[in-house]
Amino acid sequence: MKIRLNKFLASAGVASRRKCDELITAGKIKVNGNVTTTLGLQVDDEKDEVAFEDTIVYPVEKKIYIVINKPVGFVSTVKDEHDRKTVIDLIPLSERIFPIGRLDYESTGVLLITNDGPLSHRLTHPSYEIEKVYFVLLDKIVTPKDLYHIEHGIMLDNKKTHPCKVSQVRVYDNCSLLSISIHEGRNRQIRRMFESLEYEVQELDRVQFANIDLKGIKRREWRYLTNKEINELKKIVGYQ
Repeated sequence: MKIRLNKFLASAGVASRRKCDELITAGKIKVNGNVTTTLGLQVDDEKDEVAFEDTIVYPVEKKIYIVINKPVGFVSTVKDEHDRKTVIDLIPLSERIFPIGRLDYESTGVLLITNDGPLSHRLTHPSYEIEKVYFVLLDKIVTPKDLYHIEHGIMLDNKKTHPCKVSQVRVYDNCSLLSISIHEGRNRQIRRMFESLEYEVQELDRVQFANIDLKGIKRREWRYLTNKEINELKKIVGYQ
């Protein structure tokens, strides 16, 4: 059966469809031994040979869905150009898997890992507005005025952030611990929002992504998602 090349690559666990389009444009994909940069190219999933970085790839038969409690000091990628440790190093599986979205190097908490490219694409696409909940420890006590600004939007890169939910959980050692729920996923968004108001984020821990939380998972540990969790995730983004 003929399907679009980016869909074939996503089903093979290479990356999301959008990222696969970037790989195609960059000349990293070969079809039947020849480099192609044609977006929208149709391939026969039974007859054509598709390779990513000279490694032949095949549609994934067994889908893998994992949640890990990411520790500090790991990058949320498959490989790192600076040879830093990645979250994939913590999961001893032979199958090719990749993170859904990212948590920065110093951040911790819920991170989903999969080989399901289409689901990853939907869960990270802004149009689906996936809820993400974080605990944020600031370097000082936040003012009600600044909480209001965070909740109603901050200008970043000449564009206002979407409204979010934020509340103070407690105060200790003259620092505020906050809970913040956002639906966006801009680069280092939460840290930059508070930096714009002259706060430093000392700790950033994601405690929930969509319907998945950290219950029963210690830092550095991981587990497979249950069928119920997988079905709920797919339902959220209308993916079957």
